Amino acid sequence: MEFLIRVHLMRKQPLKLIDMKRFKNLFISIANDSRLCNWLTNHFFGAMVLFSFVLISVSINAQTSRTIAGIVYDESKQPLPGACVMVEKSSNGKITDMDGKFSIRVSSTDKTLVFTFIGYLAQKVSIWQKDSVIIELQPDAQNMEEVVVVGYGTQRKSCLTGAISSGMPTDKSKPYYASAPKYEREDFNTESYTKNNENGFKDVQSQALSTFSIDVDRASYTNVRRFLNGGQLPPPDAVRVEEMINYFAYDYQNPVGDDPFVVNHEMAVCPWAPEHRLLKIALKGKEIEKENLPASNLVFLIDVSGSMNSANKLPLLKASLNLLVNQLRPNDRVAMVVYAGAAGVVLEPTSGNQRTKILDALNRLEAGGSTAGGAGLKLAYKLASDSFIKGGNNRIILATDGDFNVGASSDGDMQRMVEDGRDSGVFMTVLGFGMGNYKDSKLETIANKGNGNYGYIDNLQEAQKMLISEFGGTLFTIAKDVKFQLEFNPAKVAAYRLIGYENRLLNNEDFNDDKKDAGEMGAGHVVTALYELVPVTARDAKKYLGKTDNLKYQSKNDISSNSQEWLTCKLRYKEPSGSKSKLMEIPVLGNDQRFADASSDFRFASSVAAFGMKLSNSAYASAIDYSEISKMANASRGNDEDGYRAELCRLVKIAADLSRTGISTD
Repeated sequence: MEFLIRVHLMRKQPLKLIDMKRFKNLFISIANDSRLCNWLTNHFFGAMVLFSFVLISVSINAQTSRTIAGIVYDESKQPLPGACVMVEKSSNGKITDMDGKFSIRVSSTDKTLVFTFIGYLAQKVSIWQKDSVIIELQPDAQNMEEVVVVGYGTQRKSCLTGAISSGMPTDKSKPYYASAPKYEREDFNTESYTKNNENGFKDVQSQALSTFSIDVDRASYTNVRRFLNGGQLPPPDAVRVEEMINYFAYDYQNPVGDDPFVVNHEMAVCPWAPEHRLLKIALKGKEIEKENLPASNLVFLIDVSGSMNSANKLPLLKASLNLLVNQLRPNDRVAMVVYAGAAGVVLEPTSGNQRTKILDALNRLEAGGSTAGGAGLKLAYKLASDSFIKGGNNRIILATDGDFNVGASSDGDMQRMVEDGRDSGVFMTVLGFGMGNYKDSKLETIANKGNGNYGYIDNLQEAQKMLISEFGGTLFTIAKDVKFQLEFNPAKVAAYRLIGYENRLLNNEDFNDDKKDAGEMGAGHVVTALYELVPVTARDAKKYLGKTDNLKYQSKNDISSNSQEWLTCKLRYKEPSGSKSKLMEIPVLGNDQRFADASSDFRFASSVAAFGMKLSNSAYASAIDYSEISKMANASRGNDEDGYRAELCRLVKIAADLSRTGISTD
């Protein structure tokens, strides 16, 4: 014991991280033991030894960490990929892999893991003296019923309270809202989506050029996932195939040299039309380490209107932004604007090292009132401009369900507002939440026209993916106004169709027009586009040829007949602060590669495209069914450490079951 005292006295630093609860319980036990109390009273030296021993042992124990491993199953005893595993009251979390397995490091002070997955009841599990956890999540029958009833046609009434105040409350212990008369509101299904007119085949003889803007958004996939996990097929217009394809990571070649990205391409037999070919054109953005990213000037623009008053809206929004705040650096700045019946600043620009102050402002938000979205946007742009960091990342992060119904409410008004704002060099990230009154059409417009990106957050695991795992790609732009233009060789290709990107199509002359807005590319982002090509040798080639007469004055070019090139891919982009575009040009040769011999990334992207085509009732999806899509996806999962591809396979099965029962949102 004398040795223990000497060790304690020789420590150069004070003891830290002492578990005070255990310490208190120990001394309560001592106080209740009269014999031990008498001994300690008569033996002061012994008391000092005991005290030192407790301090050392508790301190050592508090500073250790360990690994908890386990498996998450669903109610049918099947592994559940993509489930979120979080340490309670922290941002430390993991996602289960394709086999439902997880492994997470915890400290000795961590007591509980929280397991969540949309459509299932959250479960808490004590990890005290445990190294492994096997858990079975149970469906949330009540919540699933509410999703169906509230989201699609049946009305309910909810009692909501007033409007947001225009500034900081004097009592910082209270939430940010002002009292107002209570009112009754009826909730209907008012979700809105832009009509999606599917791209058809184009005759190369008369339309050899295909021009479109890139799209790095992923909102459609997570929104589709929300519908399927809720037990219904999504509305066809909610399905944007390109966003489903681009949700997933692919193992593309990394860029080298001065260009911020590299073009990858691959071609193989089309799985749903063996006479045709499937072409994949992809961009891989340059990755930048977090510590090397430029300083950020962020403005959180948060919707706290009455429509946000449900668990999957404002509470999930706050939990998601909590994760982002924990990623901030001292040279980053954050301001916060909220809007309901009025718009107001609740946090002036604050350094990223003042996380407690930022989180305090965020966590005291409450929902109530109508929606002054236009006023909020104006105020957010003003704050961002006033704190502008030259050469930095200046960005508004809009978090809302998109229900703008006071002030500038039309898509046209919003579009003009964000077009004006983007000219100041302020970029936009849009985070969508909720269901029932979700306004996908408005949020997509704001992101597309505001030099931004758009994601839908249906659960905390998606927030972790978008705001932590893909931090650079979500928040840091490496190139803007990125456009593709493909020129097809009529000697090799009779017809083509671009799969998806319907709302990203450009006129051919827009490609060389540097004033024409196009998509933005984030650090480490991947963009994939698929074309279905009809070779001139295909037996059905004449079916896709135009009905117009041959053009009398069209020039004949021997190069097209003699070349082995099927097409030329051209790309234009600008630096984030630039005004003049740069050109890249890549010739693409054709081949007859079997689909089975293509890369796993090519085959998986193809299966996702086929899945999106089925969900959107594509005119070209009749030749393939869900069972074939499931086989394609399962056979091409490849390296799926986070379980996202396995989740896709599970969603295909759900869609197949729902399509047989006829349950849909039409």
